Amino acid sequence: MRHRRKGRTLGRNPSHQRAMLRNLASSLLLTERDAEFDDNAPKVKGRVITTVSKAKEVRPLVEKCITIARRSLSAIEAATQYESSAERGSQEWKAWRTSDTWQAWNQAIAPAVAARRRCLKLLGTKEAVAILFDDIAPRFADRPGGYTRIVRLAQPRLGDAGQQAILEFVGVRDRVVQKSEKPAFDDAPRAEEHEVADSEVTESEASETAADEQAQTNAEETGAEETGAEETGEADEKKAD
Repeated sequence: MRHRRKGRTLGRNPSHQRAMLRNLASSLLLTERDAEFDDNAPKVKGRVITTVSKAKEVRPLVEKCITIARRSLSAIEAATQYESSAERGSQEWKAWRTSDTWQAWNQAIAPAVAARRRCLKLLGTKEAVAILFDDIAPRFADRPGGYTRIVRLAQPRLGDAGQQAILEFVGVRDRVVQKSEKPAFDDAPRAEEHEVADSEVTESEASETAADEQAQTNAEETGAEETGAEETGEADEKKAD
């Protein structure tokens, strides 16, 4: 029986699996860093290329961390009204540190601190956690889920021909679905032209029909006269005999 054997092993033992998924999730978050003067800057922000199996395994971890950070935004906003703008270590800051305002700030910020510690345990990188709470979470504040997408690549990986895929954040390179617009025809003039043409055709057909009926009537009358003349001639011949 497969008790507690959920997910893909990916050819690794459990500790190696967890380490690999942490590193991959942290790599995806670190692509959003400010790498202007970094020698190892990411090619595209918010995107990593890996295999399809690894992308499917790391996606729940990334989305779980984003959900935790997104839910802590309310606590961070509530704590802003109690925080001090004084420089850390100054006399004003020390006075605020020993006041009741700091106690209120501490109570308000506690859920956000717990969320950061939880994400640090899941990711294992402080820099990735900072990017997660400072940049990624506010971006998805109004999105209740589905923060990433997996796009398969047509070209396999060199070496083992593994199926590659792109794991990236949504909202940047989304496909815009547009419905095709209905052709703008000039309906009114063409409708009038069609009506005029239809009326002309109807009048011509009516005149042709009337002419045919008149010709048929004339033909019938002529035939009747010829038939009467023949009958009259036959009667005269009989009388003469």
